[in-house]
Amino acid sequence: MMGELAEKVIFLTGGAQGIGRACAIAYARAGGSVVIADINLDLAKATLERDLQGNGLAIQCDVASSESVRAAIEQTLAHYGKIDAIHNNAAISRPSAPLHETSEEQWDALMATNLKSVYYTTFYGIDALKASRGCILNTASMVGVLGQERHAAYVATKGAMIALTKAMALDYASYGIRVNAICPAAVWTPLLHEWVQDQPDPAAARQFLDGIHVLGYCPDGDVVADAAVFLLSERARFITGVALPVSGGAELGYRRIAAG
Repeated sequence: MMGELAEKVIFLTGGAQGIGRACAIAYARAGGSVVIADINLDLAKATLERDLQGNGLAIQCDVASSESVRAAIEQTLAHYGKIDAIHNNAAISRPSAPLHETSEEQWDALMATNLKSVYYTTFYGIDALKASRGCILNTASMVGVLGQERHAAYVATKGAMIALTKAMALDYASYGIRVNAICPAAVWTPLLHEWVQDQPDPAAARQFLDGIHVLGYCPDGDVVADAAVFLLSERARFITGVALPVSGGAELGYRRIAAG
């Protein structure tokens, strides 16, 4: 992967921890200049200094706020003069509940953070991407394809993101802009650890997360990051509109666990 993203500027939301942090590290290792746009500026700065040796930019950004995203994009362009890729990774997952037990405030928060944020980054970043003939990557999820019990609002946001990815790929192809999504199943992140603790039996939830993956374990974020580097690189230059599973066969594993 060394040098695959050389001279590329990647605007990465939610890059301070979890899958985002793993992607930030991988992008920097591949030669990219990473803008970690995160609601937690202190954590973004810590990731930048500790994991990227200060080679990049940390920006406070609330992706649910139009003004915050606009300011972050403008700060990126002022610093680097261009944007080659936007990776929409920031997300929240709570509540772990069926639809009728989800409050309106929780529904709105999930939609704003996980889905409307893609509108904001595209609205404010599209001119820069047209200029660079860049690309967009959305962190979706296999649950957006398969569904998941007790997670209705989160599943809705990820399913919508996958559909939106395909629509955007069609709309922006004429500008040379590729748009793809990446679909992890379970990945050990702070979000997933929160989800496990929300379950009635956390130990059983951990065992389930290992068991659903045909390859036998629930992975860390580096497996997603490696695939993300590929999708942002020239090696994926003829790939657009794809929702790529990085799932260890979990879509098969769900069926295996259910059958067993």
